[in-house]
Amino acid sequence: MSRRCRVGVIGTFVWDIIHGRDARTVPIEEWGGITYALSALDAALDPDWELVPIVKVGADLAPRAHDFLRSLRRLAPDAAPVIVPYPNNRVELVYRDAERRSEVLRGGIPGWTWIGLAPLLRDIDALYVNLISGFELDLDTMRLIRQNLRGPIYCDVHSLLLGVDASGLRTPQPLADAAAWFRCADFVQANEDEMALMAPDPMALSAAALGSGVKVLTVTLGARGAVYFAAPGFDRLDLAAISWHDTSVRASGGAVRSALVPSSSSANAQGGDPTGCGDVFGATFFSRLLAGDIMTSAFHAAIHAAAKNVGHRGATGLAHHLRGELSFS
Repeated sequence: MSRRCRVGVIGTFVWDIIHGRDARTVPIEEWGGITYALSALDAALDPDWELVPIVKVGADLAPRAHDFLRSLRRLAPDAAPVIVPYPNNRVELVYRDAERRSEVLRGGIPGWTWIGLAPLLRDIDALYVNLISGFELDLDTMRLIRQNLRGPIYCDVHSLLLGVDASGLRTPQPLADAAAWFRCADFVQANEDEMALMAPDPMALSAAALGSGVKVLTVTLGARGAVYFAAPGFDRLDLAAISWHDTSVRASGGAVRSALVPSSSSANAQGGDPTGCGDVFGATFFSRLLAGDIMTSAFHAAIHAAAKNVGHRGATGLAHHLRGELSFS
């Protein structure tokens, strides 16, 4: 029997302390960070794929992280987080409205070096990178991943566009070399604020991304949905391609396609929880591309999953909820 395909997941486990998300007077504490994407991948991947989280977890929250991972059905049998002797990342979120919030980061999980990552990527067929803290990888390490991984790479730039001051407050910051990051991935995701930080002209930025070899650039718009910019001729993944980032397998000819796909009404419902919607979107989109769906179908599935996430509190039990099963939060 041939082995199942393996999708690696790089990100950071975060323990969230959330204020102002609902009418409760006390803050809510629960898993956040990469757990939203892991839940969405677990719900959306085809049965012939398995999850390989490539994550570090602080020793203080290691037992809880193990419990969370054991709840995932698609987890590879040999998958396990790397336990490090540092306090795990904790983020205090204060919601100002349904989509805007402030973040204060505590803890200090160190980033990956290529020496540490290389053995973990040997059997990986595809890679999902979500820069939750922004410190998981530096550009040189990402370049080495691109050079050595044959399969497709999805990158959510996320907190690359967030600095951190002495108090831990995350503040917007520009990305020094967005084009260099684009050259390291086949699929790139950002939200509209992040796009504005990378370039004043989103159309020029999308052209730069697609010219760097990106197949689809996605810009999430919160409750309004998401916009995609697709490279000429790209319609679906071909996992038999020799290298997804090599110019010899790039789609050629035709025009760039772009569309705004609105979210469903459930994403605009009052009293929902917007936390993690972008992560659920990206993980679902990549999962369905890996399953062989055409790009537009995968995009609509991602929009639907992100809207469904609004109706669930936190990441615990989220995979069950996204599959339409009974869950708890």
